[in-house]
Amino acid sequence: MNKQASGKDTGNRGAVTGGKQMDGFADMLTNLLSKVGISNHEVFTSEKPHLPGYFRATKKWDFLVVKTNDRGEKYLLAAVELKSHVGPSFGNNLNNRVEESLGSATDIWIAFREKAFKNSRAPWLGYLMLLEDCPQSTKPVKVDEPHFEVFPEFKNASYAKRYELFCRKIVLERKYTSSCLLMSDKQGGLQGIYKEPANDLKIYPFLYSLLTHVATEAALISSS
Repeated sequence: MNKQASGKDTGNRGAVTGGKQMDGFADMLTNLLSKVGISNHEVFTSEKPHLPGYFRATKKWDFLVVKTNDRGEKYLLAAVELKSHVGPSFGNNLNNRVEESLGSATDIWIAFREKAFKNSRAPWLGYLMLLEDCPQSTKPVKVDEPHFEVFPEFKNASYAKRYELFCRKIVLERKYTSSCLLMSDKQGGLQGIYKEPANDLKIYPFLYSLLTHVATEAALISSS
């Protein structure tokens, strides 16, 4: 990934347009994980990315890391949601994203508690959102408050700000281990250019957290 002179714009293979815009991020994660000892056959994206759930039979994740030891025992190391949101519809789709991701996190943690993943230690859960940078996503949005006031941080917050708040809160509430928010306009997205609107939601801490966890867990599995 290459930093631009502006400091906030960064290059990546992901684009905000196109049906498979997140494939570049999955490829990047696979490549980086290979440097800490995770082989391609231990990464699951388009094929076999399913995990058992507690409230539902299975959930299809966007990116999984499952390591197998010498005895054939499997360990879940990481599960990642790689999402994008392109306009023009932001309001309802944002709410759907929030509900979906919270449900997935709740489901997997209870499944973990109930030993669905056998001897696995707590997995690393990640959430990455690539949001279209456009007037509709960055302008203030009015909220309906017919009975009670919304929390202050949501007043006049744009959809981009709402995503920022969401990504921050899911880590604060320990639903996900780490989260990342990126923004890109349609032209920049085609060139692999994105912005990082919040310092605590940048991609490098997200990647560092993932790689550190996976490398540590893989080493423990190999030595057991």
